[in-house]
Amino acid sequence: MGGGGKIPYPKHVWSPAGGWYAQPHNWKANTAVMGLALASLTAMVWTLSANREYRDKMPEQHRFFPSRYWSKQIIEHERKLKENGN
Repeated sequence: MGGGGKIPYPKHVWSPAGGWYAQPHNWKANTAVMGLALASLTAMVWTLSANREYRDKMPEQHRFFPSRYWSKQIIEHERKLKENGN
């Protein structure tokens, strides 16, 4: 059912993926570290993009617009509209 044991393979072959039957002992820790690094990098780029975002025309009120929740310019614009009673 399992296809048999491992077959002999040449030990001198090098592969960037680790070669035959590669599974490092610390693969879970490596995966967690890379996941954390990717999440951190994504958060930094997202923040930088949101801070640099500029709009000449504001989105219509009461219409779904995703960046309405993180764009400082849109948030300030809607805050002013709320204060003026529009």
